[in-house]
Amino acid sequence: MQRRTFVKNAGVVLLAPSVLASCGTDESDFKNKSVLVVGAGISGLAAAKKLKDKVFTVTVLEAQDRVGGRLRSNRSLGIAFDEGASWIHGVDGNPITSLAQDAGMTTFHTDDESIIAYDLGGTAVGDSEFANTEDAFYDVLESLMSHGAPNKSFETVFLEQYPQHANNRLWRFFLSTYLTFDTGDLDKLSSQLYNEGEVFGGLEKIATNGYDTIPQYLAQGLNVLLNQRVSKVDYSGEKVKITHNGTISEADYVIVTVPLGVLKNSSIQFSPALPAAKQTAIEKVGMSCVNKFLLTWDTAFWADEQYLVYTPETKDKFNYFVNVKKFHPSANALMTFAYADEGRQTELMSDTQVIDQIMAHLRDMYGNNIPNPTAMLRTKWASNENTFGAYSFTAVGTEMRHFEDLAQEVDNKLFFAGEHTEVDYFSTAHGAYLSGLREADKIVDLQ
Repeated sequence: MQRRTFVKNAGVVLLAPSVLASCGTDESDFKNKSVLVVGAGISGLAAAKKLKDKVFTVTVLEAQDRVGGRLRSNRSLGIAFDEGASWIHGVDGNPITSLAQDAGMTTFHTDDESIIAYDLGGTAVGDSEFANTEDAFYDVLESLMSHGAPNKSFETVFLEQYPQHANNRLWRFFLSTYLTFDTGDLDKLSSQLYNEGEVFGGLEKIATNGYDTIPQYLAQGLNVLLNQRVSKVDYSGEKVKITHNGTISEADYVIVTVPLGVLKNSSIQFSPALPAAKQTAIEKVGMSCVNKFLLTWDTAFWADEQYLVYTPETKDKFNYFVNVKKFHPSANALMTFAYADEGRQTELMSDTQVIDQIMAHLRDMYGNNIPNPTAMLRTKWASNENTFGAYSFTAVGTEMRHFEDLAQEVDNKLFFAGEHTEVDYFSTAHGAYLSGLREADKIVDLQ
């Protein structure tokens, strides 16, 4: 499951100096300095761990009853279902690669070439037709921005330039699963910035024992207070005061790592109000929705390929299946997805309605005699009050400087981390991790 595969021939990516460990500072200077971190996702934990190692007094406030944020694994069906991040997107040079090894996370290479596609009626899509359309799709992605405009969405410009593909089901699949999945709603996606963001090379590897092994590892030895919902950040005085569950805590520095969706929802009151540039960035950067569904059966009825593709009339829903059995041989399970508005719509549907729609697709692929699943797990990221979405993307009106504005510290007391603050690696777990290290370094450098 490759992120932004259309960025061709990506070179070696060098980490910014702020990511590298600070040196030449007497750590005894930090012993009387305190830091409050809002959010125990991977960015908050990365920052907290680095600052604790530098002998700061660090406390992490987490609204949920566990650490991890969007790195959340559900094991209720006997295997780890990663509700958020599942893959290490490019293992070469990716900081998650070594971190995952340290955390004991096991992985499996999901072969992007192991794929079979079905059209309506279960008609197989030929390998050459699939490959040729895929190549043409990437060609379009490389050239479309030259026709883009600041006020036009990707969808608008695509339909203007390639109206012949508007009703092609295979093209709709590629637009949905190879673009919407990685970015956001195509009717909101910038027609000029849709391919922004750096990528790491190497294999794509999926976590097999749970991506949450990473936050659990990072949280070891940290002072993490769970079930602490932050409602106000007051940075008007010498110390920053945080209101959580009716209690006020204070510190020399605060790092806010909540998702962009939470900032958009104004779930936290800032006093004084955040600078205008940051408020504009919060408004302009998009927040996508991707929901995931894991279904299990007593026996497998599907093809022995890593990915199963279906090209229905509708877009963005239940058109791509990950064969979980390839990396959990004892599990007869498939994972599928819903994106953008279709993803949000699934959150209004009952489990029975969701299963009925998924099974309608699978039965068109494999016949009416296949059984209903024995169980299903699902996500509802758009309505989750701790996220209000999946990850950030470059919407119409977004400028790349907005990601930098989201990362900008305020008064050298209030700091911000999270995937939405990483201009090169937004929307990724590795971007979130790097952002936490970046903000920790900023605080260290102030001493």
